[in-house]
Amino acid sequence: MTNTLRNFSTSSAKLHDAAIVGLHADGQLLVPRSIAANGKDSLTSILKAAGAKGKAGESRVFYGDFGLGSEVQKVAVVGLGKQGTSAAAKDRVRAAVATGVKALKAQEAKDIGIAGMGHDQAAAEGASLGLYNFNYFKSGKKGAAEDIKISALDLESPDEIQAFKSGLVQAHAQNLARILMETPANHMTPTLFAERFLKEVEALGLEGNKLKVNVRDQAWAEEHKMGAFLSVSRGSDEPLKFLEIQYEGGKAGDRPLGLVGKGVTFDTGGISIKPSANMAAMKGDMGGAATVAAAVWGIAALNLPINLVAGIPLCENMPSGRATKPGDVVTSMSGKTIEVDNTDAEGRLILADALTFISKTYKPHTLIDLATLTGAMDVALGGAYAGVFSTSSSLWSELDAAGEEAHEAFWRMPLHSVYLPQITTNTVADLINTGGRSAGSCTAAIFLREFVHGVERDDGFAQIEDEPSTEVGTLLETTGDVKTGSVRYAHIDIAGVMDTTSTAGYNAKGMTGRPARALIEFAKKLSSQ
Repeated sequence: MTNTLRNFSTSSAKLHDAAIVGLHADGQLLVPRSIAANGKDSLTSILKAAGAKGKAGESRVFYGDFGLGSEVQKVAVVGLGKQGTSAAAKDRVRAAVATGVKALKAQEAKDIGIAGMGHDQAAAEGASLGLYNFNYFKSGKKGAAEDIKISALDLESPDEIQAFKSGLVQAHAQNLARILMETPANHMTPTLFAERFLKEVEALGLEGNKLKVNVRDQAWAEEHKMGAFLSVSRGSDEPLKFLEIQYEGGKAGDRPLGLVGKGVTFDTGGISIKPSANMAAMKGDMGGAATVAAAVWGIAALNLPINLVAGIPLCENMPSGRATKPGDVVTSMSGKTIEVDNTDAEGRLILADALTFISKTYKPHTLIDLATLTGAMDVALGGAYAGVFSTSSSLWSELDAAGEEAHEAFWRMPLHSVYLPQITTNTVADLINTGGRSAGSCTAAIFLREFVHGVERDDGFAQIEDEPSTEVGTLLETTGDVKTGSVRYAHIDIAGVMDTTSTAGYNAKGMTGRPARALIEFAKKLSSQ
């Protein structure tokens, strides 16, 4: 994987062999401050002769000395479209720079300098995301992207430098999620996932115990009576793991942000086995775990002033003589019993125990889970949006803004007790893990809500055993939508955005790593409040 942090610099263009400059639709050419006057004039004349319009998606590579440094002999001019400060304008920069680095990579550039585009974070993200190429299992082709360095040209202010560095970090996080999801399941078991994450964390070199990762095993899950989680892992010979992560970047004693990610490293469906067609894609059924792990890495790398806890349950869902059978009843950590109607609805089972553990143990002010949970979500929203289920309007607004900033869009979905009868009636247990064909994503979401300690419910009840804390905190006191509950909760179903079938701009065919950058944006805004 490219270590983008090591490659970050704002040094002279003399170090580069290629550069990227931007061209707006109004003809404004964005070049480094250090460019020689005759070089800018020469480049402008060539662009005019070539008929460059600065339209979004345009990209041309020119050869020669344009006053950007004696070693810079290749210059990619990328179209940025209309100028602006909107999220759409930032995404045009992101896509344009990605197109530029790909063009220069094809010309065997090894060290690419990027001129200021007005949106330094987006430019850095586009460059790093654009160089992503999953080639780890192709003989003789490893390391192509790793050999290319990307850095900024002529950034001067601390804000510009920090924005560019933040872009590299957030893109690296998404690329990490992409790699975790794309890696074949025999190379990304629960054990190997945990080892890879620990390696990434160690590379950060954080001092003291600011970021603590505990890798829990089956004995620990049994001790915590995680019967739902254990029921899914029973069919596999691969041992389960549970990552318990704490990042303490905020004030001591402040309640944390909580994240939970579904980590089924391969999902056959269990006894309710899936059709063989496209089953290989189920190596990505740990997308929730991958994006949470990547977001935690990014938050720590940026040293955000926030406290964070995360729970990542990891296991395989396999058929065997030990596997859970349809109709079996299991007891979750919360004490609620669950009838397993369909073993292919396993994600909500492992999340149930993880949500109970994180919400009861750490009492976060905000708790978000992410999961490639339901095919119904893909049917409803496709690959454009991830669905957000929440009763907290303030939390929804913050997630929506973060998604827009990162261009990883969310769409609000209902989290309402009207769907509860579908999972509480016609069952021999407290709950059943499927609610039928109708509103499949909504019944999955309402199932998960039943395991969040302290969540506000639309029916006037809070899912708590104790009296709510009187120290909810300024954040929650000012939202106006937390009443009897003491935690803002959202479930994000990322099944539809798990992968993409095409390559365009900074998006690469395969697993997407979404919404890792949006989660980091959300944490950045939260930490500044």
